[in-house]
Amino acid sequence: MYRVFEALDELGAILEEARSVPMTAGCVVPRGDVLELLDDIRDSFPGDLDDAQDVLDQKDRLVSEARHHADTTVAQADSEADATLSRSRAEADRLLADAKAQADRMVAEAHQHASAMVADARAEDERIRRGAQREYEAVTGRARSEAERLAAEGNAAYQRSVDEGIAEQERLVAETEVVAAAKAESDRIIDAAHAESDRLRGECDVYVDTKLAQFEEILGTTMRSVNRGRQQLRTAAGVHDYTDHGATDDYFDEFAEPQAG
Repeated sequence: MYRVFEALDELGAILEEARSVPMTAGCVVPRGDVLELLDDIRDSFPGDLDDAQDVLDQKDRLVSEARHHADTTVAQADSEADATLSRSRAEADRLLADAKAQADRMVAEAHQHASAMVADARAEDERIRRGAQREYEAVTGRARSEAERLAAEGNAAYQRSVDEGIAEQERLVAETEVVAAAKAESDRIIDAAHAESDRLRGECDVYVDTKLAQFEEILGTTMRSVNRGRQQLRTAAGVHDYTDHGATDDYFDEFAEPQAG
C-alpha cells in the first residue's frame, strides 16, 4: 500500500508540472510515465481487495437470495394463514350451526314437555270440574226431592185440615142450634190449618236452606282443593298462569254465586 501512495504522489507531481495547453484547461503529460505509474498502482493493490470485492459480490447475491426467500416465505405464510382462517371460519360456522340445532331441539323438547303438562293439567281440571258438577247435581237433586216431599206433605196436611174444617163446618151448619159455635170452631180449624201449613212451609225452607248451606261448604272445599291442585301444577311446571284459567274460574263462580245468595 506504501507504493500505491508513493505512485499517486508522483502522478500528482507530473500533473502539476505538466505544460498547459493554450486556450484550454488541459495539459500535456508524458504518457509513458503516467501509464507506468498506473501499472505500479494497479500492481501495488493487495490481493485482499479482490477477495473483498468477491465477498461484496457474494454478499449482494446472498442478500438478494435471502430477500427472495423471505418474500417466498411470507407469501407461503400468508397463503397458509388464509387457508387456516378459512378452515377456522368453516369450523366456527359448523359449531354455530350445531349449537343452534341443539338449542332448537332443546326448545322444541321444552315446548313439548310444557304442552304435555298443560294438557295433563287441563284434563285434571276437567275431571275435577265434572266431579264437582256431578256432586252439585246430586246434592241439588236430593235437596229438591226433599223439598218437594216436604211441600207435598205440607200441601197434603193443609188439604186434610181444610177438608176437615169444611166437613166440620158443614156438620155444624147442619145443626142449627150450634151454628154460631160451629162457625167459630170452623174458623179456628181453618186458622190452625193455615198455621200448620205455614209451619210446614217454614220447616221446608229451613231444610232446603240447610242442605244448600251444606252443599255450599262442600263446593267451597272442592274449589279450594281444585285451586291447590292447580297451584301445585303451576309450581311444578314453572308456569305462573294458564291461558284458560279465567274461563275455569268463571265456571266455578257461576255455581258459587247462587249458593252464596
